[in-house]
Amino acid sequence: MDSTVLSRALRLYLIADTSLLDDAALVGAVAAAIRGGVTIVQLRAKERTTREQIELARALASVCRPSVPFVVNDRVDVALAAHAAGVHLGHIGEEDMPPEDARLILGPDAIIGVSVARGSEGRDAARRGASYLSGGPMYATRTKPDAGAPVGPALIRELRVATALPVVAIGGIEPPHVAELLAAGADGVCVASGILRTADPEAAARAYMAQLEVAR
Repeated sequence: MDSTVLSRALRLYLIADTSLLDDAALVGAVAAAIRGGVTIVQLRAKERTTREQIELARALASVCRPSVPFVVNDRVDVALAAHAAGVHLGHIGEEDMPPEDARLILGPDAIIGVSVARGSEGRDAARRGASYLSGGPMYATRTKPDAGAPVGPALIRELRVATALPVVAIGGIEPPHVAELLAAGADGVCVASGILRTADPEAAARAYMAQLEVAR
């Protein structure tokens, strides 16, 4: 995917985390959030079996298609089985498949996201075939207990200098945070509980999108 097109697709990035809702509710909430303006969806289902992940990934891919791209966290095999647009990988050198290997499997047009914590990691990810970078946690988050201490917008500024790849901010992001993150150089924001742990995911997505429009 062209980087300009990808930058627009990363604007409001929903993490469909199975720790937040059961499967049926998650699929419905994702559909509502897309109506509210979400521009890309990632399935994060770390505690599920491979079969369960594939079934849920296929259901979410069906909801996303053709409106927004759908990617899978960590699992290249699940992304392939679900005909997802790509995969999001963890920090290079840890547990996940290296981005260059994911690209060999998923193809040259696949979206390959990589989590990074410093500019040098961003440069390495870009060199090894990443499509975009995810930096965080920006603020304290309860969705991912192992996320580490908040780093704030300074990381986004560092990544913006280090690489030309699109960059998204993640971790504890609420609508009032959007302006400072875009000002720091983020192309978009990643949200999980801020949309999924609400009574109205569509309205919650619209609240983020309204701030994105103002910040632009």
